[in-house]
Amino acid sequence: MKKTLSALAPFLGIILVFALWFLVCRLGIFSTYVLPPPEKVFHSFLKMLKSGEIFEDVIISLARILKGFSIAFLLAFVLGMFRSLVPASEKYYNCIVQFFRNVPPLSLIPLLILWCGIGETTKTVIIVLASFFPMYLNIVKGFTGCDQKLLEVGDAFGYTRFEKFRHIILPYASADILVGMRIGMGYSWRAIIGAEMIAASSGIGHMILFAQEMSRTDKVIVGIFVVGIVGLVTDKLFGILLKKLFKGNGENGWN
Repeated sequence: MKKTLSALAPFLGIILVFALWFLVCRLGIFSTYVLPPPEKVFHSFLKMLKSGEIFEDVIISLARILKGFSIAFLLAFVLGMFRSLVPASEKYYNCIVQFFRNVPPLSLIPLLILWCGIGETTKTVIIVLASFFPMYLNIVKGFTGCDQKLLEVGDAFGYTRFEKFRHIILPYASADILVGMRIGMGYSWRAIIGAEMIAASSGIGHMILFAQEMSRTDKVIVGIFVVGIVGLVTDKLFGILLKKLFKGNGENGWN
């Protein structure tokens, strides 16, 4: 019985939200322009599914995210590896990393538009800046938090610094790396939606903004739901990967 209730808990929460939404619309607390009823939003969602426009926007946004996310991961991994192999180097660039970590990526959009226009470069840079720092910090945490006793075993076997990194540090840090990737993917989705609202002519963010300009609140809500669903699916995929690789220790993404 407890297992059944636990499995149904997320669905019960969703049903409760939709029930409250339906009740608020039925009581007329807000106008349908401000908050359309669930059935109207669902009808718009089905219409967008049939036309294929929702899939087109999702694919465009996802392609942008994968591109920027891949670049950010490569940079974070290389810089994190360099930080692990040459610890003394951190003092030369850590201040710069901390500075840009505290600058919201979306605040750079006006400058990036002046430099790069509203093409793909601007959106890629925004995604890189948004996802780089959580991945970098988790990668550094994994690389520098390796058990000292394991490193001493590597010394006993005569491992070079690179061999210790490859055979000991990297496997030890794999959980932190995946957790950083999971967090970075979430930040990527947040960033791309904001970037597409300002500097794009396609994608989910642009679709939401265009719907708002056309006073189509129902399509705005559809866009929000789609972003949430796609983001939830990608997050769950990382959670499943962590659970499979680390025997359940990373089920929730935190080790």
